Amino acid sequence: MTEKFERHRQPWTPDEVQKLHTLAKKGMGLKAISKAMTRSEESIHTRAKLDKLKIAKLR
Repeated sequence: MTEKFERHRQPWTPDEVQKLHTLAKKGMGLKAISKAMTRSEESIHTRAKLDKLKIAKLR
């Protein structure tokens, strides 16, 4: 039970949106951003689409 709880369906705060923009501009992948922000990948993907951000596809 060392894994952090991911918030489900919580509204985005301005600080979180700013952090998402910063991490996406650094070229981080979706999984890394999800882990750093403790949000679900689906939530981050949806918000990035709204803000027209491009998230790197790391393979």
